[in-house]
Amino acid sequence: MTESVKRVVLAFSGGLDTSVILKWLQQRYGCEVVTFTADLGQGEELEPARSKAAMMGVKPEHIFIEDLREEFVRDFVFPMMRANALYEGAYLLGTAIARPLIARRQVEIARAVGADSVAHGATGKGNDQLRFELGYYALAPDIKVIAPWREWDLNSRAALIDFAEQHQIPVARDKRGESPFSTDSNLLHTSSEGKVLEDPWAEVPPYVYSRTDDPLSAPDAPEEITVEFKRGDAVAVNGEALSAASLLARLNALGKAHGVGRLDLVENRLVGMKSRGMYETPGGTILHSAHRAIEQLTLDRGAAHLKDELMPSYAELVYNGLWFSPEREMLQALIDRSQERVEGEVRLKLYKGAVHVTGRRSPESLYDPDIATFEADSGAYDQSDAAGFVKLNALRLRLLARREQRRKD
Repeated sequence: MTESVKRVVLAFSGGLDTSVILKWLQQRYGCEVVTFTADLGQGEELEPARSKAAMMGVKPEHIFIEDLREEFVRDFVFPMMRANALYEGAYLLGTAIARPLIARRQVEIARAVGADSVAHGATGKGNDQLRFELGYYALAPDIKVIAPWREWDLNSRAALIDFAEQHQIPVARDKRGESPFSTDSNLLHTSSEGKVLEDPWAEVPPYVYSRTDDPLSAPDAPEEITVEFKRGDAVAVNGEALSAASLLARLNALGKAHGVGRLDLVENRLVGMKSRGMYETPGGTILHSAHRAIEQLTLDRGAAHLKDELMPSYAELVYNGLWFSPEREMLQALIDRSQERVEGEVRLKLYKGAVHVTGRRSPESLYDPDIATFEADSGAYDQSDAAGFVKLNALRLRLLARREQRRKD
């Protein structure tokens, strides 16, 4: 017997999958569907989602299309960038960091419209089901979650198209053929995986790339830029103050032109399998390099090293969908405390796929040229002090060596 559902909020893109899900929910549960479409900077026209939802019987007051770009970058991307988060040392978490915002807004809409359920279009094989659902349950522990891909028998693109045609759901001409790979996009990145990319030995075909120009055909002269920071967040590019989303968009454009931010990665999914993906994160790659560079001047050694030790744990929490967990929030509080004096300007050169840091300066700098110099200094550092320091640090090594010598004797 089908569990009773009165009203469900669906994360809705207006594409083939979520359009089929909308009709399937109406049929299987006999419920009212509310659609939520988020503009996270994916670069697609979202208004067609409104007409598609209306055509399928969704009430106008229950069609939500919202521009969340500023909120996405300010409240999710930037806090993650303060942590220098890289999953498995490489992935800038572009897909993972978008899901908690979508989940949070779905729950807020569910409360506003009196919905008892939420639904998403993630499959049972990937990470996104966890990211959505852990977010839902963290914010609304008693809400019902519907994951159609874990329930229905529509297990192929052909089956989805057949269902759509049977129920007069328009299918774009370019969606009728078998897609050579799947993508996910937002203001931070574009990810591509599946089909043609499933052989980890095969090189990524040129037609897969959409956010970055070919580094080999990028300009032959490097482009110099500056990024300014306050309290760990980027606030200006080339001297121009910008909002969070505008700043990331500007860095995306600069990175794209120079082929910056491509990553071919075989990663470990939380569900247990390995997956090969190609990620394009042009602006995020620049931002990551610039942030690390300004921290080099402004963070104490102990704070910097502790952050680096904690970063893999932070990145794994984001990857695994635990943005709203107490441990992520605890780590965030520590990280944000470390960023209070992280301000200044970083100069970088972009050249044929690479980001080169060429300078950094800060009013909060801990770098003292009088101490660091190899030339005759002003007396700020007494080199003779190092003798006792070296001996104390060598003491345990000397004791170990003496013990080994006694064994040999």
